[in-house]
Amino acid sequence: MICSSTLSEYGLRAFGIGERLLPKGDITLCDQFVLIGSGMLWNIYFASLALVLGFVFATFLALGKVSQNPWVRKPATAFVFFFRGTPLFIQFFFAYELFVMLPRAGFEFALLGVDFTLETRWLTRAWAGATVVLWLNTSAYTAEIFYGALRSIPSGDIEAAKAYGMNGPQRFRRIVWPNMLRLSWASYTNEAIFLFHATTLIFFSAFPAWKQQGDALYYANYFAEQTYNPFIPYPIVAFWFILGTLSIIGLFGLVNRRLNRHLPQAPRLRYRPKLMR
Repeated sequence: MICSSTLSEYGLRAFGIGERLLPKGDITLCDQFVLIGSGMLWNIYFASLALVLGFVFATFLALGKVSQNPWVRKPATAFVFFFRGTPLFIQFFFAYELFVMLPRAGFEFALLGVDFTLETRWLTRAWAGATVVLWLNTSAYTAEIFYGALRSIPSGDIEAAKAYGMNGPQRFRRIVWPNMLRLSWASYTNEAIFLFHATTLIFFSAFPAWKQQGDALYYANYFAEQTYNPFIPYPIVAFWFILGTLSIIGLFGLVNRRLNRHLPQAPRLRYRPKLMR
């Protein structure tokens, strides 16, 4: 079949595996679906890595914001304010210019009498530099979500844990951490969806695609220019993002049910028609 051959040729084209040249001339619908779907792998990569790193960093930021120590609270608050107060699009350009200004040869330093060179050129590539920006951005928004959840934890739960003789780490692991996730998971699901959609901004940022290995919007723009018809490739991008959004909702829904497994579940609605009075 035509689509199967297209899938084998361009299925991993976004990672440089398969045909080197992009299709020209007689571009089929299969070409557009497969290549844009191949580019979606980069969007999934950006969103997944940024979410994992941001989740960990945001936890420390949220704990820093509720800390009584001003040397911890003020830097965490300033970080969150800066990344929430500036547009993500501007952050991409600012970060790219900053990474370009770094020495191309890297930084040289000595450790235990051994000379090392820290490479910095890879930060100007989209797979690294754009991921760093997304990671820091989602960390700020997620930290604010977690901070609100920490402030909403009933004080009686903390007092009860102290009465049981739990120390600080035990209270955090058994009381604070589960309650923070349970109270914030719905909002965090929205942040995951927003971050997944925000990966499309990488195409418009200064981070270039390397050897035509771009994201979904890169290939959609290519097909729109080749066919002079934007009403096919861009709806295909929307279709792939809808599938990705549904996957996020389903995955995070499973986690949400796991976090709230101790709560009574609402009964399922069942339709039972009365065939006889």
